[in-house]
Amino acid sequence: MSNELIDRGLLLVVSSPSGAGKTTLCHRLMAEFTEVMFSVSYTTRPIRRGEKDGIDYHFVDSKTFDEMVHKGEFAEWANVHGNKYGTTVATVREALEGGRHVLFDIDYQGARQLKARFEREAVLVFVLPPSLEVLEERLRKRATDAPEAIERRLINAQEEFNVLKQYGLYQYLIVNDDLIRAYDKLRAIYMASLAAIDRMGRIAEELIRQTEGRQPTVNSSQSVDTDPSKR
Repeated sequence: MSNELIDRGLLLVVSSPSGAGKTTLCHRLMAEFTEVMFSVSYTTRPIRRGEKDGIDYHFVDSKTFDEMVHKGEFAEWANVHGNKYGTTVATVREALEGGRHVLFDIDYQGARQLKARFEREAVLVFVLPPSLEVLEERLRKRATDAPEAIERRLINAQEEFNVLKQYGLYQYLIVNDDLIRAYDKLRAIYMASLAAIDRMGRIAEELIRQTEGRQPTVNSSQSVDTDPSKR
């Protein structure tokens, strides 16, 4: 069977409110499945402690980002928490055509754009916290944002929950109340997506094409009983 029939990349899109745990889940998936590459987005937000330019994000100023938008360089982009994020068309097309599976850690605005543009290849997963109270606790414990930024993220989380209810954008939902259980679900979604009919159907079509017009070979030494009552 030719690899050309199956070697088209998969776009696994994982979204959640800040603090729901999607980044931890994504890192676990990439650690287990080394064929999965992380999509490095462009962003205008300031670099955080421990982050590296070109690995976590491509950090650019607002003017550069706006120029890229104007040139149509983004497959998806959005304004999130007052900062802009985007993934380039070149990144996505290069991965798909090279048969590489790409993991996206993006919000619902970007997810919607990717699904519209790459519907067959995109698999959308939304990670939910057990409750808004747990989400707030996680945000405050990680201590990477100012109090006003945390409040803004909590308000945005409620908006994301409403979008989730209204649009039916995502194919899968994971409640991250237990990290191991949540990861098992994300892992299962990834494995099942690799065998989905939209992805693997071409193999069946090729087998059908190869068998069209061929007659079954019958050994002359064996008799063929055509009496239907004996079947």
